[in-house]
Amino acid sequence: MARRSKGRAIDGILLLNKPQGISSNKALQQAKGIYFAQKAGHTGALDPLATGMLPICFGEATKFTQFLLDTDKTYVVRAKLGERTTTSDSDGEVVETREVSVTREQLAEQIASFLGESDQYPSMYSALKYQGQPLYKYAREGIEVPRKCRKINVFSLTLDEFDEANNEVQMTAHVSKGTYIRTIVDDLGEKLGCGAHVIMLHRSAVGHYPSEKMVTLEQLEEKLQQAKADDVAPSSYLDELLLPMDTALVDLPVIEITQEQGVAFSHGQTVVIGKPVPDGVVKVMADGVFIGTGERHKDGHLKSKRGLSNQLPE
Repeated sequence: MARRSKGRAIDGILLLNKPQGISSNKALQQAKGIYFAQKAGHTGALDPLATGMLPICFGEATKFTQFLLDTDKTYVVRAKLGERTTTSDSDGEVVETREVSVTREQLAEQIASFLGESDQYPSMYSALKYQGQPLYKYAREGIEVPRKCRKINVFSLTLDEFDEANNEVQMTAHVSKGTYIRTIVDDLGEKLGCGAHVIMLHRSAVGHYPSEKMVTLEQLEEKLQQAKADDVAPSSYLDELLLPMDTALVDLPVIEITQEQGVAFSHGQTVVIGKPVPDGVVKVMADGVFIGTGERHKDGHLKSKRGLSNQLPE
């Protein structure tokens, strides 16, 4: 007997404003529970200390999480100069205290040195895995393991505030995927000769998604209560907060096909569309309906890469 899935079969993307003090997975599970969704996944973890944009993909949208994982991110970060910690943020233990003697000009000069492409070694306190275990688990046991250097790109890093009285610096960083802001702050502290760690981190944007589209867990709970008071299904208020699945794919070329071709495409058949298919992954629309991603077959025609279920009538 087939096992029935628990929850609603909903598709879409929620831009959750993750609160401070909980893991990204806990925030995901809370949002999933509020929506009573069958399936959900997030697209790039934030540390418990961090707040901000955590895109949550429901249902079929989970097929496209990689596109959001791979996109650039924007952060607002506040750092404390003069103290270095085990985790490069205020959740760790202070391991070194040094005098701060830094001018705004020196600070601006060192911040500018991070711009462009560079190599970065991930923090031991990260969710990257080594032999199947997250690095932070080794770090908590005092074990140092090998880490691969990563190519990162800092597109912009601006100095927003320098509070000399409290030795605090606030910056806005626009960076490529996989960039650890804690590591940038730790490296900045070493370049300045005084040490530094993160005391506040907020992710304000993932790719093109604007910060004003974010919603909090409290706002989701309010929608639930409002639905209860109005004696309507919670989905009436909650689902209007979801963004369409294909908003994760705005940077892909678009291929338009007919509904008949779309049905064949959805069944995994190669489709002759009568025009060139670009190299790489493309977004496929059938009569204006998003039906998945495709790519060029060796014969030059269109073939499915990640198709969606039940988007078109048979």
